[in-house]
Amino acid sequence: MTTRLRARVARAAALFALSGGVLAGAATPVAAAPAPIRVLSVSAENVEPGDTVRVRFRVTNTGSAAETAIVVVGGGLKCVTGCRAEPNLGAGRSRDFEATVVAPDAAPGETTGLNISVAVRLGGQNSYDFRMVYVHGPGASSPGKDKPVDGISGRVRDAAGKAVGGVAVAVKDSAGHVYQATSDRRGRFSIRSTGARPIAAGAIEVAAAKDGYRAASTTVQGRAGAAATVQVTLTALVTPTRTSASPRASASPLAAVADDPEPTVTIAGAAGPDLRTVSDEGSGPLPFVAGGVLVVAGIGALALLLNRRRQ
Repeated sequence: MTTRLRARVARAAALFALSGGVLAGAATPVAAAPAPIRVLSVSAENVEPGDTVRVRFRVTNTGSAAETAIVVVGGGLKCVTGCRAEPNLGAGRSRDFEATVVAPDAAPGETTGLNISVAVRLGGQNSYDFRMVYVHGPGASSPGKDKPVDGISGRVRDAAGKAVGGVAVAVKDSAGHVYQATSDRRGRFSIRSTGARPIAAGAIEVAAAKDGYRAASTTVQGRAGAAATVQVTLTALVTPTRTSASPRASASPLAAVADDPEPTVTIAGAAGPDLRTVSDEGSGPLPFVAGGVLVVAGIGALALLLNRRRQ
């Protein structure tokens, strides 16, 4: 190989090495900067008309100074809560939000794909993100429509907001299946759906009962593939109180008279017939009658003593 040819090969090798380095650098993934707005999750992607969907999203200030963001939730589903926010975010700071939207009507047998869109204006720039949701009209097939509810959990409290433990909880799903649980000391209960005992989606009735409380029930909507939560409030029953007489009051002669419609008064040391009261109204003649009995008894005893001395 001549010197000139060797030089050409060397230049070609250097060129390939340089090209390889450039391509390798281009193939190396670069960490993406956070987007000003990003949809994190939706509670359901297949819904029916009138169903509610919860959407969670994150707003990030990608600028170098604090900014006030203007966030608006819209799209093909009607927003009912959390539709607008104006958070003040520091540079590089993020904040999560949640909104609720409602699925519109759909023609029978048809499925319509609609976007849940979230837009933000931050630093003079507009950004947006979206998530597709499918609305299935009456009779339309829905992927996951027959999928059961993941589970149902909740908490039992009294009227004052205090947790109530040991409560018997019964759950009845839309297919008529009944499940039971008992609340723990914090008032919490949970029932998980299994392959052998799936909790059918739809209206789920929850009833709770415990001694000393009035039974309560409520209904929650269970979504296929999602967990349902419920709060149950029990009202304590009012127990009538009984007032018992004190020992001193029970030992009183007046209390005895009040309890016995015909009490018998016995005079110690005096022989003779028993004396019965004829009235227990007020303080009455009771002291005077008793005193008269004592006088008669004394006179009778003296007469008996004199008669014996004469004999």
